[in-house]
Parts: sequence; C-alpha cells; structure tokens
Amino acid sequence: MSDKNTAQYTKEAKWGSRFGYIMVAAGASIGLGNIWKFPYLAYGGGGGIFIFTYIIIVLLLAKPMVEMETAIGRHGRSDTVSVFEKISSRWGFVGWMANICTIMINFFYVVVGGWVLRYGIQFIVSGDFGDDPELFYQNFISDPIQPLIYSFIVLFIVVFLLLFGITTVVEKISKVMLPALFVLLIVCGIYSMFAAEGALEGLKYYLLPDFGKFSVKVFADAVTQVLFSIGIGWGIFTTLGANVPGENNIRKDALFISYMDTIAAILAGFVIIPATFGAGVDVQKGPALIFDVMAGIFKNLPGGRFIGALFFIALLFAVFSSLFSFIEISVRTFEIKMNLGRKKAIIAAASVIGAGNILTSLGFGPLKGIKLPWPSFGGMEYYGFYDWFDCFTGYVLLPLGCLLTCFFVWKIWGWKDYEKELTADGRDGRLTRWDKAMTVGVVPVFMIIVLLNVFGFIK
Repeated sequence: MSDKNTAQYTKEAKWGSRFGYIMVAAGASIGLGNIWKFPYLAYGGGGGIFIFTYIIIVLLLAKPMVEMETAIGRHGRSDTVSVFEKISSRWGFVGWMANICTIMINFFYVVVGGWVLRYGIQFIVSGDFGDDPELFYQNFISDPIQPLIYSFIVLFIVVFLLLFGITTVVEKISKVMLPALFVLLIVCGIYSMFAAEGALEGLKYYLLPDFGKFSVKVFADAVTQVLFSIGIGWGIFTTLGANVPGENNIRKDALFISYMDTIAAILAGFVIIPATFGAGVDVQKGPALIFDVMAGIFKNLPGGRFIGALFFIALLFAVFSSLFSFIEISVRTFEIKMNLGRKKAIIAAASVIGAGNILTSLGFGPLKGIKLPWPSFGGMEYYGFYDWFDCFTGYVLLPLGCLLTCFFVWKIWGWKDYEKELTADGRDGRLTRWDKAMTVGVVPVFMIIVLLNVFGFIK
C-alpha cells in the first residue's frame, strides 16, 4: 500500500469516541474465553484456587501487556505487522506470528460459535434436548454436516458485517451488546443460584480457594486463560490501538478493559459452576460443560427454557463482538502487507479460517481418529485437531508473543520512546519502576513457566 493510501487509511480508522473504543476493545476481549472456556477451566482446576490465581495474574499481567500492545499500535497506525516494522524493520515477524495465532484460534472459535448458535435455536424452538443432554451434544458435534453449517453461518455473518467497516458497524453494535451481555449474565446467575439444587455448595467451591489444589498446571492454565480471554499476545490491541486517538489515556483504558473482562469471566462462572456442582457434573467435561449444564439443568427448571435462550443469545452476541476484531487483525494485515484491497483481504482471511473450521469440526466426528504429535519431555503425546490448535496457540504462541513484546519494548523501542507514546509525552503520568519490573521480570517469568509446563519440563 502506498504512503498516501496508508495515510488515508489511518485518518479514517479512528474511533468515534473513547467510549466507543472501550466498548469495541472490551467486546473483543469478552467472548467465548470468558463465558465458555473460563467456567470449565475453573471447574476442573479446583474452583476457588483457580479464581484466586487468575485474579492475581490479571492484576500483575493484564494491564502492562494491554498498555504495551496498544501503545505499539497507536504509534504505528497500521496493521499488526507494520506497527512493529515502523520501530524496527526486523521485528515485523512478531506481527506475522500474531496473525498466525489469531487465524488458528479462529479455527476453533468459529466452530464453537456455531455450537452456540445451534443451542440458542434449540432453546428458542423447543428447549428439548432429549432424555440425555450429553448424548445430544455428542451426536451434534460428531455429525459431519450440522456443525459445519452453523459454523459457516456464524462466519458468513461476521464477514458480511466486516465489509461495512469496523469503525461504523462494530462500534455501534458493541455499544449495545456489551452492556446487555452483563445484564443477562447477572440475571442468569441470580436465577441459577435460587433455582438449582446444591447451588450454594457450588458457590463455596467456586469462591473459596483450597490452596492444597494449587499446582504449576493450575498456574499455567490461569495464565493462558488470561491471555486468551483478554486478548493479549495475538494482535488484538496492536490492531485496535492503531485506531486510538492521541487524546485517549491508554493506561486508564487498559485498566478498565482488563477489569471488565475479568468481571465477565467471574460472572460466567457464577452462572455455570454452582448449577454444575449441585448436579454432580463431571469436572472433566471440558468444552462440553456449558452445553450439557444449560441443556440438562435449565430446561427442567421453571422458566429455564427462557433463561437458557437468553444465555445463548448473550453468548452469541459475545461471539460476534469478538470475531469482528479477531478477523479484522488478519484482514488489515492482508490488506496492507499484501496489497489485496479490503474486500479481497476479507475473502482471503475467511477462506483460510473456513478451511481450518472444517478440520476442527470434522475432528470431533469423522476425523476424530487422526491425532497430531506434540513434543514433550516425558515422551511424544498426540492430540486431536481442536486440542492441538488450542495448545499450540494458547500455550506456545501467546506466551511467545508476550515475551517478544516485552523484549521489544525494553530493548528495541526503549523506555524513553515507549513512555512518550504511552503517556502522551507525560500528559498521562510517567513510566514507573513497577511498570519496568513487570515488563522485564514478572511477565517474562510467567511466560517461561507456561512454556516449560506445556513441554513437560515442569509439572
């Protein structure tokens, strides 16, 4: 893309308001990571001890990483590759790695979004999941055709809306859907607390930490969930940051976005885990957890069908809100670095993601027997498509992205220039020793622990 086109792109890309940017950024963060993945990790990870660990990690990790990525994006005013190259031409590979990570996350994110659509429709139409909700779930995800149809519907809607431009459509939708999502989560949580048998015991399990259950695995899962849920390490905030006006206070925005995302995750657990615990559902349910719980418990409660429908509508809103920004990362890179033009870039990104959706979806059915190798210190392991994509993105690419970003800010960009962009040349405070310690020490150590754990060096 020419300098003239780049300048015009940058000029038109700014958000209409600070509130609009925060809603879009929070909307990108709040999605399946909070409402689908967080509850099953928390439930299987010991409940209260996972929540305790997660909150500590958010306090230490989230704000500095969102600040760094947003500052890089605002300084570069371009796609997630070019923003690194503007500071150092040799560091564009960090942006390319973020693009690969985002595309691979979309391989399974869109598929699970299709599941959400299917369950939402089922609750609205009849609320009937048969005598065995688990069998309904397994029959659905293992079907070679149905899940793909719903996944492609989700992908088509997102792609269609992206053709209208992120700053005109996503901002308007997010201003409405994000507050509605919080309200619906609160309503569902209160409802499940009073209606589900054994919910109070489940609430104790969820909120009270048992420190005897702490492990390196719990810590690693909590770290990667923070990265996945908030959207750190894979280009979201470098892409969105390119649109942030100079008058925005990046530090305040980062704090607000991090806290909103965490509140949404905790609320989602508040909806799911008490009802799950009271029903004695297996803690190893994993990705099936919210689908089995909502189908098996809420359909039998007074008004449960209505609440279940609201829950999946809210979750579907969150899916769309996130996918707008996720796919935009690759679209913007293809548009600028490959000179494709916006429409061709959208089609190219959607085509690659759609191919990955086919692999992931069929991996729960006809291709279930195909396993991909995973190197481990204890010996080679083998994962299905979903588990391999999830492990490679969440436990390798995201931590590497954070490690490289920290080093980039510290050694390549330098504290002085970073502080100038972050604080608007001193208008919004200064870079403290604490900020530097997080960048040089705490965040990298967290990432190294995750990497050592996923390859079996520490348990």
